[in-house]
Amino acid sequence: MRIRLEGNRAEIALGMLHLRDAFDVTSMSRAYPDRARPRSYRMYVTISPRKSR
Repeated sequence: MRIRLEGNRAEIALGMLHLRDAFDVTSMSRAYPDRARPRSYRMYVTISPRKSR
């Protein structure tokens, strides 16, 4: 599944922490500046369901 995170750098970092707690993060892009909103960024993350332990 591919997810787009949007927000300031702190919000994106917090979102990544929550995603890593619940899913296996298989790839992530760099943070791209959002053209429409100053000081906002977007990042693309690919996740997969966590394997049973």
